[in-house]
Amino acid sequence: MLLEDYRNERLKKLAEIRDRGIDPYPAKAHRNTKILDVVNHFDEKQGQEVCIAGRVTAIRSFGKLVFLKLSDYTGEVQIFMKAVPEETPEGLFGAKDIRLLDIGDFIEATGIVDKSQTGEISVFANFVRLLTKSLRPLPEKFTNKEERYRRRYVDMNVNPEVRERLVRRSKFWQATRDFMNQHGFIEINIPVLEHTTGGADATPFTTHMNALDEDFYLRISHELPLKRLLGGGFEKVYDIGPRFRNEGVDDEHLPEHIAFESYAAYENYEDGMKFYEEMIKYVCRETWGTLKFNVGGFEIDLDCEWPRIKYADLLREKFGVDVFNPDREQLIRILKENGVETNFEVSDARLIDHVWKLIRKTSAGPYWLVEEPLSLSPLAKKSTANPLVTERFHPIIAGTEMGNGFSELNDPLDQLERFKEQQAARDAGDEEAQMLDMDFVEMLEYGMPPACGWGNSERNFWLLEGVPGREAVPFPIIKSKED
Repeated sequence: MLLEDYRNERLKKLAEIRDRGIDPYPAKAHRNTKILDVVNHFDEKQGQEVCIAGRVTAIRSFGKLVFLKLSDYTGEVQIFMKAVPEETPEGLFGAKDIRLLDIGDFIEATGIVDKSQTGEISVFANFVRLLTKSLRPLPEKFTNKEERYRRRYVDMNVNPEVRERLVRRSKFWQATRDFMNQHGFIEINIPVLEHTTGGADATPFTTHMNALDEDFYLRISHELPLKRLLGGGFEKVYDIGPRFRNEGVDDEHLPEHIAFESYAAYENYEDGMKFYEEMIKYVCRETWGTLKFNVGGFEIDLDCEWPRIKYADLLREKFGVDVFNPDREQLIRILKENGVETNFEVSDARLIDHVWKLIRKTSAGPYWLVEEPLSLSPLAKKSTANPLVTERFHPIIAGTEMGNGFSELNDPLDQLERFKEQQAARDAGDEEAQMLDMDFVEMLEYGMPPACGWGNSERNFWLLEGVPGREAVPFPIIKSKED
C-alpha cells in the first residue's frame, strides 16, 4: 500500500471513532505510572492497578485475545486484553474494537500488573482509551539520511539511538553548567542580535529590525558582550547558547550551533589551562562515564596531564615554516602540495593558519597548543616573554581544536590597533576578519581587569560521540522541501 492508502484507511477509522462520540484527541491523560516502574519494580507492582500511557508499537489479535505493545519514553510493556461480556464503557475500546486502533496511536491503559502464561510482564486491561489517533504509519526502517534529517521526529521513533544521543547532549551541557556553577561562575544570557559582531573569524548572518529600521548581525561569538560584563564589575561569568556563522555545512561545522564561553577576572592563561582541562575531564565523565575514546581512528586517553606544545615549534618541525618571517611562496606551495583549496590572495596569517590545520588533523592529542602568533590572535594578550606571540591556548584532541582560550587583552590602545588591522583585512575582502568595535574599545578605556577567557562549542560533543554534527543535533539544517 502507498502512504496515501494507509492515510485514507486511518481517516475512515478516525471518522468512525468520531461518529461514536469519542474524542480522538482528548486534552487530559490519567497516567499515574511510567512503564519503567512497572518493569523494574514488578515485585512491588504485581497485583496492583496502574494507569499507563504511550505509543502502540505492535498489535496482535487472536480471536478474543489481544496483545498490544505500549512504549513511553522510559520503556515498553505488553498490554493483555480479552473480550469481556460487560458493555464497553463510553469513550473506551475493548478487544472487539481493536480494529479501530493502529500502530503509532497513543493510548491509555488501566489494568492489573501481572505476568502472562509465557512469563512476560504485562498490564491486564479490559479496556483502553485513545489519546491520539495517528494518520501516518511509522516505517519499520528509516535509513535515508536526507529523510531522517527532514523528519527527525520519525527518525527518533524508528532509530531510538538518535533520541539517546540527544539525552547525552543534554548531559554534556548540564555537566558544563554544574562545573561552572560549582566554581563560582554566574550564567548570564547575552544578546544574539548585535550592531557590530566579533570575537571570532567568521562570516555573520545579517537581519533587519523593523522597529529600529536598522540591520543587525546574528552573533558569531559570545565574547565581547561577556567581557563587557567584566568591565561592569562581574568577575566570573559564562553563557551557553546559540551562535551563527554563515559558512558551509560539514562534519565539524553547522551554521547554527550551541556554544559556551566564560571569563574569569584576575586569572591568566596558565590558570585557564589547569581549570578547563579539569572541566573537560569532568564533563566527559558525567556524559560518557569514561575518559577513553576511539575517535576517527585515534585512540584517545584524556586521563593524564596534557603536555604543552608551542605553535611555532610545530610548524617549523613539520613543514620548516618560520611563522615570524613567513615565506608566502613556501606557504602556498605547501598548501597546494597537500591538496588544500583556498583563496591564495588572503593574508600570510590566514595561509599560516591553513598550514597549521594540516598538522592539527593528524594530531591525536591530548595536548595544549600554546603561544599562537600575534597576527592570528587579535583579542589575546602578548606574551611577556615573547611579544611576537600571545598567551593563547587550544586543546588539540583527535585532530581538532576542542576549545579556545587566552589571557584577555585589556589595553584599549593595543586593542584599537589590532581592530584596525582586522578591519583593513576585512575591507580588502577577508569576510571573516573581525570588525572594528569602537564601543568595546570605549569599555576598555573605562577599564577591564586582567582576565582569562575560554570558549568551546558542541563540536566537542560531536567529536567524542563519534558522529557528524548533523547527527548530533535535534533538527539539522537541510534545504527546504514541501511534500
